[in-house]
This record gives sequence, structure tokens and C-alpha cells, in this order.
Amino acid sequence: MALATTSELTEPPSRSTRRRPTPGRVAAVLGVLGVGYRLGLLLAEVPPSNSDEAVTGLVARHVAQGREFPLFFYGQYYMGALESYLAAPLFAVLGSSTFVLRLPNLLLYAAFLALMWQLTRRLYTPWLAAATVGLLALGSDRIVKNQLIAGGGYPEMNPAGALLVLLAVNLGLGVVRRPGPAYAGFGLVAGLTLWDDWLILPYVGAAAAVLLGFGWRSLVSPAGVALGAGLAVGLVPIVAHNLTAAPEHRSLAVYAGLGGGAGSWPERLYGGVLLGLPMGTGLCPPGRCAPWQLWWGVGYPVLLAVAAVLAWRALRQATDRTNRARQAGRLALLAGAALSLLAYAGSGAAATTPVESARYLSVLLISTPAVLWPLWSVLTRSAGAGPSRPATSTGPDGPGRSHLARAVPAVRLAAATPLAGLAASMVLASAALVAASPELARKAAQRRDLVAGLDRLGVQRFYTDYWTCNNVIFLSRERIVCGVLDADLRAGWDRHPRYPRLVAEAYRPAFVLAERSALDAAVRAHLGDTGLPVTVTTVAGHHVYQPAGPVGLPVR
Repeated sequence: MALATTSELTEPPSRSTRRRPTPGRVAAVLGVLGVGYRLGLLLAEVPPSNSDEAVTGLVARHVAQGREFPLFFYGQYYMGALESYLAAPLFAVLGSSTFVLRLPNLLLYAAFLALMWQLTRRLYTPWLAAATVGLLALGSDRIVKNQLIAGGGYPEMNPAGALLVLLAVNLGLGVVRRPGPAYAGFGLVAGLTLWDDWLILPYVGAAAAVLLGFGWRSLVSPAGVALGAGLAVGLVPIVAHNLTAAPEHRSLAVYAGLGGGAGSWPERLYGGVLLGLPMGTGLCPPGRCAPWQLWWGVGYPVLLAVAAVLAWRALRQATDRTNRARQAGRLALLAGAALSLLAYAGSGAAATTPVESARYLSVLLISTPAVLWPLWSVLTRSAGAGPSRPATSTGPDGPGRSHLARAVPAVRLAAATPLAGLAASMVLASAALVAASPELARKAAQRRDLVAGLDRLGVQRFYTDYWTCNNVIFLSRERIVCGVLDADLRAGWDRHPRYPRLVAEAYRPAFVLAERSALDAAVRAHLGDTGLPVTVTTVAGHHVYQPAGPVGLPVR
């Protein structure tokens, strides 16, 4: 046998070796692309803002100005105003705008990618972690709305859930050098989620089970004190609210009244699972799912069940703490997904508004690697099975190895096909959003044009529909205010009492209605009945009615 020379032993790695991609490098590139994609959409104001997001912006303005410090968004008592408080410092420095309002959400998305890389690498493999980051870098219309629009809850839930599971797993593995701050951080984030949005609670509960399962002895140590202190601080907003709110506005009463019981169970299963899963996890173009994309509504629950069986069996067979903690972390991801899916499928929203309500499944992105693991493990293990030697009549394992060699390509194909289908569907859905971006950007520009047109007409007080009103107030920085009307011309959902009061005090407020809307027709007929002269101007797809005198409305 020839011996290597000294020069051969000390020869530096070849250029091809140095350039060989690693999971970390691939994940970093894909993550940067995902953030860059969303930054481009944010600059184009895609998706366009809506009235709910405008309320978030108004709360942030008031906090930045020191005017008000609400715990919840105006007009509701079930979503904490965390996004407003995140944007308020930026508003104080940069001024209020939709772009500035969404900047914290972009940072939260980047944090989510980093956390999912760490969590997946810890629980599974580095290459699955890179693939997970790649899939999460894509973004359909529904996914990007959840991640960028500051409508309350959605942008921050996924990083919070991923962080809690990662902390629980790392503490269970014993790899945290200073467990005290980690326990305090876990308690703080878990407490804040009870104020922010309860949709993430299945993941909070699953992560807490892992934490307590491996660290219950720490509850009587300084680490337990840190956990309790963090939890106490995080619970301050929700406890303060429930101690001071009217009984009907307390958290349990409010959440008990949400969801409803509309729709039959077949409708809920279709909207919540068959349609909800592909729509909610990013496989569908804006506003619809093609029939061929519904396969994920069947495949996802199957993979969820298979992954749970594999993790449970591995947990029972594990003989060391490291493997037990990893399998427990996997089960936490699967339990969070299963509970979230069951809760949504059991709600009336899954049956009545399945497309828009698919946002309630946004938390399932946290469980992406857990659901893909059964396919990924088969694919990578099959790939690792090298070619076997031909079977011989004398070799004891010849025939078996020959059958295995013939079976490996079929097994790999069976595992690769759904993975490729999933990735292709997500790419197509992202491309559909890019293709729709010019039209969506035009809608955003139309809102700004409406504000400019109202300024030219001298309109500062007017009545309109809900989806127009708060947008105009926010974009005009409260220079222009409005009151909300329903189709029967009675008071609609005014999120803050100050605005309709200012409109009611005006001598002759205008009416601003979207063209060809039911409310536009109702107001036109009502103004005609008054006999007053009315100036009608069309601005940015809206009719602006300016009556010559005050116009009575049904009692508000």
C-alpha cells in the first residue's frame, strides 16, 4: 500500500471542496431572498392596506404622541395591540405611514426564518432546515398578508411559537449555558401571547409540556423563579384588562362569543381542512384554490399522523436524554399543528368564510419540518443506500440486496413526488402574487389618490363604509375623519368614538362611497329625497357627495 507524502497530507482543500454548498450557506441565501422578496412587496405596498391595519396604525400614532395607551385595538377586546407598540417608536422618528407600520413585521419574519433554521437543525437535520427555510422564503398572497399586514396577531405569532419550542428543546437538551434568562424569556413570551392572540396557544401549551417534562425539578430553583417572574411580567397586560373591564369584555367572555356555530360539519371539514390547508400554508394564488391543489388538504393530515407515530415510537424507545428531548420537541410541533387544525375546522368561520379565514392556520408554518420529515427521511435514507452488488446464487444476501436495489428508486420517487409538488405549488402561488402585484399596487395608490382628491375638494368630515373610513383617517394623519355607515344608513362599526362625534358636529358633512356599491345607491336615493342641491364628484373610484346643507340620517 502506497503511503501519502508530507505534501499530500498538508495540501489545502481543493477549490471545488471550498465552494461546495453547505446547509448554512444555502439557508442564508434562501433567507435573504425571502426577506428581499417581502421588502420589494412592502415598498410597492403589496398587499394593499385595509381598514383593520389602519386601526393598528392609528393606535401606534396615538401611542407615539402620548395621547392614548390602549391594551387592545380600538373597538375590540381580543387582540393585544403589540404591533402598534412595536411601530410607535418608528412613528416617533420616521412619521406614520404604511411602510413604517410594516417594518417591524418584516423584522419579525426574518427572526422567524432564523428561529426555524435553528429549531429544525436541532430536531432534524441541517439540510431539512435549509429546505424549510427555502419553503418559508416563498410567499403566496395569503402567506404574505399574514406576515406583512399589521392587522393584529399574525406577524408575531409564528416567531413567538418557534422561539418557545426552541427554548423548551434547548433547555431539555441541557445546551443552554445560562438557563435563568432562557426560563425568564420563555415565561415572558408565553405570558404576552395570552394578551396578543390566543391562536398560538396550542404551541404555547405544547412547548410548556416539553419544558416542564424535562425541567420540572428546576421549578424549585432560581430558574423556576426566573420562569415565574417572566410569566408575571408577560401577563400584566391581560391581567390588568380583566381586572378593569366590564364582564362582557373580559377575555373568556369575548373568546366564547367568537367563532360561532354556523355551517355543517361537511362544510367545516371542506373549508377548514381540504381547502383551508392549501390556502393557509401557501399553495394557492390570491383568493382561490384550484381543484388540483386540494391534494395537500388530504396529504397534510396523513403526514401529520405518520410523523406523530414515528416520533412517539422513537420517544418510547429512546434511552438517553438527548434523543428523548428531540422526539419530545417533534411531538410538540405535531401537537401544536393538530390542535390548531382541529380548533379551526370546528369553527363556523371554516364553513362560512373559508378563503379569508384560512389566515387562522398561519401558525401551521411552525410545524413545516415536522410534517415533511416522513417524506424527507425516506428520501435521504434511500439516497444514502449505495448500489448493491448483483445477486448470486451462492451469496446468502444476494437476492435480498438485489430486490432492495430495484426498490430504492421507486421509494425515492414516492417520497420526492409530494415534496416536489409542494414546492412547485408554493412557487406558482408566489409567482401569481408577483403577477398580481401591479393591480394590487394600483389599489393602494387609489387610496392615496382618494385622500388627495378629498383635500382638493376641501372635504374634512364625511360618512363612508367601514373599509374606506379608517384608511383615509390614517393616510391623512387624522386631518380628515369620517363616520361609518351601514347599508341602511345607520351607524356602522366606528372603531374610535371620537371620529363619528367630530363628523356629527360638522355642519354639512360629505358622503364618500365606492362607485356601484349598495351604500352608494342608498345614499344617492336618500339625498334625492331631501331635495337639497348636491354636488357630486368622482374621485379615485368613489362618488363624493357634498350637499348644500345638513342632511338628516337615521338615529345613530
